[in-house]
Amino acid sequence: MKNLLTGTMLLFIALTSFAQSAKEDYEAIAETVNYYLVGGTNNDFETLSKAFHSDATMTYINANGYQQVNALEFFKKGMKPGPVQDRKTRIVSIDATGHAAQAKLEIEYDTFYFHDYMQLLKIDGEWKIISKTFYKQDK
Repeated sequence: MKNLLTGTMLLFIALTSFAQSAKEDYEAIAETVNYYLVGGTNNDFETLSKAFHSDATMTYINANGYQQVNALEFFKKGMKPGPVQDRKTRIVSIDATGHAAQAKLEIEYDTFYFHDYMQLLKIDGEWKIISKTFYKQDK
């Protein structure tokens, strides 16, 4: 009986520890993608850049077909200081296993949506977006 009780307690401690770790990762991933969302809304490259690994890619399809660029270079070139953008943002979902994660984001403007799919890795204890793929959907 004592062994059963000890085993049950150890299992409870392990599950509690795992749940706490998963919650901490979820919160850290949400913080990372919020750097991207808040930085983009406020035209603040410094905040936005906190979300991305320096080698992060952005992949999309436009009138010229398939495109892949360095995400930070793309934003740095295109982001100009100005008024706060009139848009709504939300984190649709976050899924993480170990040091890999993905997040689906939605950015709503008056006439269209961006659906962003972010791939993240936990690098040196810090979550970073390593890849962004998006789709622009007209309303």
